[in-house]
Amino acid sequence: MKTIISLLDSAFRAAIDAATGLHADPLITPATNERFGDYQSNAAMSLAKQIPAAQGGKINPRELAQRIVEKLDLGPMASEVSIAGPGFINVRLSPAWLAAQLASVASDPRLGVERAASPVRVVIDYSGPNVAKQMHVGHLRSTVIGDALSRIIEFFGHEVIRQNHLGDWGTQFGMLIAHLREIGLGADAHIADLETFYREAKERFDSDPAFQDKARHTVVRLQSGEPEELAAWQRIVEETRLHYQPLYERLGVLLRREHERGESFYNPLLGPAVEDLRAKGIAVESEGAVVVFVEGYDTPLIVQKSGGGYLYATTDLAAIRFRVSELGARRIIYTHDVRQSQHFAMVFAVARRAGWADGVELDFAPFGAMLGEDGRPFKTRSGDTVKLKDLLDEAEERAFVIVSEKNPELPEPQRRAIARAAGIGAVKYADLAKDRVGDYVFSWDRMLALDGNTAPYMQYACARIKSIVRKAGGDTGNPTAISLDTPHEQVLARQILRLGEVLAVVERELKPHHLCGWLYDLATRFSAFYENCPVLISDGPLRAGRLALCALTARALELGLDLLGIEHPDQM
Repeated sequence: MKTIISLLDSAFRAAIDAATGLHADPLITPATNERFGDYQSNAAMSLAKQIPAAQGGKINPRELAQRIVEKLDLGPMASEVSIAGPGFINVRLSPAWLAAQLASVASDPRLGVERAASPVRVVIDYSGPNVAKQMHVGHLRSTVIGDALSRIIEFFGHEVIRQNHLGDWGTQFGMLIAHLREIGLGADAHIADLETFYREAKERFDSDPAFQDKARHTVVRLQSGEPEELAAWQRIVEETRLHYQPLYERLGVLLRREHERGESFYNPLLGPAVEDLRAKGIAVESEGAVVVFVEGYDTPLIVQKSGGGYLYATTDLAAIRFRVSELGARRIIYTHDVRQSQHFAMVFAVARRAGWADGVELDFAPFGAMLGEDGRPFKTRSGDTVKLKDLLDEAEERAFVIVSEKNPELPEPQRRAIARAAGIGAVKYADLAKDRVGDYVFSWDRMLALDGNTAPYMQYACARIKSIVRKAGGDTGNPTAISLDTPHEQVLARQILRLGEVLAVVERELKPHHLCGWLYDLATRFSAFYENCPVLISDGPLRAGRLALCALTARALELGLDLLGIEHPDQM
C-alpha cells in the first residue's frame, strides 16, 4: 500500500504543476501542530520566489498556497484542507478513509509496508570484534545498530549480506601463537579468559627479548603459510568465536559464522589492489611508502608502508573492491565509531576514483560514544573497560529484580525469561532510541523504566494488549467495523498507518531512532485511546471495531520491535 506521504506527494505535485507550471517537491511532512491538520505542505513559501515574470512575477506565498489548493484533488482522502500562517497547506485526513486503510492492511502481514520496487544487494559491515580479545561495550553500538539496519533494509526486500569484519590478522598473532605454545594448552582445553591470555602474551613480548624474537619468527612463518602456524592461528580464532557467538545469540543479533570475513580473508587481495591503484596513476610513492593524495585532505592515505606492510585503509579498499566485483553489492554500509569518519571518507573517495564503486552507494553510518552518568566514557568502577558479557549479565539481573517485585507469583523460570527479554531489550533499545551520531548516557534506571521511551514500556504495551484480547476470549475484532468516531481513535489510526513512511526514513538516513520514536508515539497514543474509548464493555460493531484497533496496534508494535531485534513477551 502506498504511504500517506507518497499519496499526498503525488496529488500536490500535480496541483503545483497545474497552478504554477513548476515541477517541484511539495515538501510534505506530518503536521507540526495537529490542531491544524495531520499533514502539511511547506512548498508555497519557496515556490513563490520562483514564479516567472510571465506569470506576474513575485507573488504572496499565501496567495500561491490558495492557487495550489484550488487545483488540489485528494478525493475521499481528506476531510479538510486549510492554509495557515504565511502559506502552510494543512491536510486533515478523512476518518472514513483512514478506517478503510486500516481494514485493508489488517489482512497484510506487512501491515501495508510495500517492498522496494527495485531491490538491490546490500552489504552491511558491522560489529567487527578482535580475535583473542573479549567483546566489550565498545562493540555494542556497531553490533545493535548494524543488526537493526540489516533487518529493516531486508524487510524492504533488498538482499542483505551481513559482514562481520574480524580483526583476525596482523603481527600480534606471532606473540599469541608463541604464548599458546609456551603455556602448553592441550588440544581439548579452551582459553578460559581471553583478556588474561592476551595480556600475558603482551607482557612477555614487552619484557622478554628472547620471546620477542620467537614471536617475530612465528609471525613470519604464519604469513608464509606454514601449516603449524596456520593451525595455531585458526585455533585462536575458533577460541575467540566460542566467546563472542553466545553474546550474539543473547543479543538476538543475526550474525553467523558464515557472515564472518576477517582481515585474513582480504590479505591475498591487498597487493593486487595497491598495484591496480599504482597502474591507474592514483597511488604514488612518497618517502618510501605508497600513498594516495585525496582532494580536501592535507595528509595522504597510506596504502602500503615503506617496509612493504599494509594498513587498515588497504584492507578496507580491498574489501570494497571485492564486495562490488565479487558479491555484486550496489550499496555498502559501515556502522563504526564517528572518529573513523575521515578514514572512511578518504577510502570511499579513493574507491570511487579507482572505478571500483561505479554506480554503488557507499554509506558510513557513524555513532557517538557510550558515556557513564558522570559524562565520561562508560567504565567499571575500577576504570576498566566493561565487558559486554558482564553488561548483559547485569541487565538481566536488574530486570529480574524488577520483574520479581512486580509479579512475585510467577514461577521463577518464567520471571527469568521475562527478565532476559526486558534486560537485553533495554540495553539494545537505549542505544537505538538515540540519534546514533551523538553520544548517549548509559543509565540503568532510565533504560529499565516502565515508562518513557524504553524497551520495557514498549514490551509492556504489547503485553497489555495481549491481556485485553485474552479478556475478550481471544476475540481480535472485525477490521471492517472500525469506525474512528473519536479523536483518540483517529490519532491512533494515523500512527499505525505511518509505519511505512517511518521505515523509509530509517532506510534512507540509516537512523533507527526514528522507528523507536514512532513506537513510543504509538504506545502512548494507544494508552490514551484505551483510557478514553471503552473496548471490552462496548457492544456490537463498536466493540468489534475497537478490538480490531487493539489487535492492529499490537501487530504494529510487535513488527516494529522485531525490526529492532527486540523480544516482546506475552506477559511482563
